[in-house]
Amino acid sequence: MNYTLHQLLVFKKVVETGSITKAAEQLHLTQPAVSIQLKNFQDQFDIPLTEVLGRKVQITEFGFEIAELAKNILNQVQEIDSKTMAFKGELIGRLKIAVVSTGKYVMPYFLADFMRLHKSIELNMDVTNKSKVVESLEKNEVDFALLSILPKDLNLEYLDLLDNELYLVGNASSKIGQKNIPEQVINEMPLIFREAGSGTRYAMERFIEGNKIKIQKKMELTSNEAVKQAVLAGLGYSIMPKIGIKNELHLKQLKIIPVKGLPITTKWKLVWLKGKKHMPLPKNYLDFLIKEKETISQSFFSDLI
Repeated sequence: MNYTLHQLLVFKKVVETGSITKAAEQLHLTQPAVSIQLKNFQDQFDIPLTEVLGRKVQITEFGFEIAELAKNILNQVQEIDSKTMAFKGELIGRLKIAVVSTGKYVMPYFLADFMRLHKSIELNMDVTNKSKVVESLEKNEVDFALLSILPKDLNLEYLDLLDNELYLVGNASSKIGQKNIPEQVINEMPLIFREAGSGTRYAMERFIEGNKIKIQKKMELTSNEAVKQAVLAGLGYSIMPKIGIKNELHLKQLKIIPVKGLPITTKWKLVWLKGKKHMPLPKNYLDFLIKEKETISQSFFSDLI
C-alpha cells in the first residue's frame, strides 16, 4: 500500500461530513479533487470503504474503522510536528473552537494575544447556533467550545472566562423606564425571543417562568443580531446579553429597562469533553487562558465587570 497523508485527511473529512461536497468546502479543494483522492485511496483496498446510494456517499463498516485509524495517524503526525516545533520554541497546528453566536463578542479577545505569541498556528473558529456547537463537542470535532449554558446530557469540563449579564432592553424612544416597573407592563410588552435551543432563550424563559409572567405578544428571531435590530426598530423588547449591545448603549440607541430580578447572570465558559487528551497546541492555549483570563477581562470588559 502506498497511500498518502493527504489521502487519509481527505477520507477522514468525507467520513466526518458524509459528503464529498462538504469535505471539499472544508478542505478548500474542488469537488473533483476530493473525488480523485478518494478513488485513489479506495483503489488500495479490496474491501469497499464507501457506497454510493442514490446521490449520497455511504460509509461502510470497514470504512468507519479505517477512518478511525486515519484519525489516529493524523493526530500522531500533528503531535510529531508539534513536538518538533516545541523543541524549537514554537507551536504549530490548528486550534478548533465552536462558539455560540453571541460568543462572537467574547472569544476573539481571549484569542488575540495567544495568536500573536504563536504566529505559526492556524485558527478555525465556527460561530453557529448552540445545537451545532453541542454537536461539534459530542463528535469531538473541536478542541473547545464557548457556551454560557451547559448542556445537561454531556460530561464536560470547563473554565469560567467572563460573566454574562442579561437585561431587559428597549430602544431609546421607549417610554418605559421607571425603576421596578409593574409586572403588568411586562405582560403587555411585545417580547422578542431567540430561537428554541439558544442559551439566551433558555435564560429568558427561566426568568419568565420563575416570575409567573404571562406573555401576551411574542416574536421569535434566529440570531442575536436580528433581535437587536428588531429592538432598535421598535418592534418590541427583549432580554439580551449586555456584551452584545455595548455600542448601542453607549450611542444611546438602546436602553436598559430596570426590572426586579434582572440582570440574569450566567458565565461564559470554555468547555471540552471530560477526559479529553489535549494535543500540545490546545493544552498550551488552556494554560495561557488560566494564567491570563483575568487580565484579558480587565483590559477589554472592565465596563461589564
